[in-house]
Amino acid sequence: MENLSFLTVDEQSLSTKQVVKYLQASGKLGQFIGDVLRQYTLEQEIQNRDDVEVSSAVTEQAIIDFRLQNQLTEQQSFQEWLKKNGTDYAAFHASVASSFKLEKLKSVIAEPKLQEYFIERKIFLDRVVLSRIIVDNQELAEELHIQIEEGASFELLAREYSLTDDRIVNGMMGPVSRGTMPDILRAKIDVASPGSLIGPLELEGRWGLFRVEQFLPASLEDTQLSSALQNELFEKWLAEKIQKLTVKLQVN
Repeated sequence: MENLSFLTVDEQSLSTKQVVKYLQASGKLGQFIGDVLRQYTLEQEIQNRDDVEVSSAVTEQAIIDFRLQNQLTEQQSFQEWLKKNGTDYAAFHASVASSFKLEKLKSVIAEPKLQEYFIERKIFLDRVVLSRIIVDNQELAEELHIQIEEGASFELLAREYSLTDDRIVNGMMGPVSRGTMPDILRAKIDVASPGSLIGPLELEGRWGLFRVEQFLPASLEDTQLSSALQNELFEKWLAEKIQKLTVKLQVN
């Protein structure tokens, strides 16, 4: 294999061994092998499964839609586009069909586990919009709590007293994952309602007042979230498949 030409640069032939050395020197060999193993595993799965077949009509319609969207309806302009992108119709057709099969494979692998995975991850997917005032002593925190209860502006007090950078936006933290909150804060928020004032609570040597602005519960009806979780499940499955492969790098 050492003498096999892998690449030609300025009419000089580079052997597989030379290419591997260059990849090693650049620190990219592991990534290169990983990409090869990923593509190999995907192609093997797609070829050996009957539940990811896609009709040719679906592929043809997708190509028609692509040509319409990119103003490539004229055959000459389409051929020029194919040439410019280093491909031909057969390879382009195969690529489109493969992308459909890959999406179908993702669905077949991930959908049966999606609901259970969503429940496992839900504490991290649920978010709460919070505002906060962070000070360095309990007495001040308790005084600010009293002032807010008596009608003082949370926003004004946040700008004046809070020690965190978000004081410049009235203490608004924005959406926070329930799973990343300190336990003591999450326990209070779980029984609170929008508008509730929580605290003072001691957190990492400081004292905080928190106002619940809005709850943002996660749902699988959110197509973007559902798709992201499917991708996570698929990548986990793929990584496990690749990990079980026996790989030998055959370069002298």
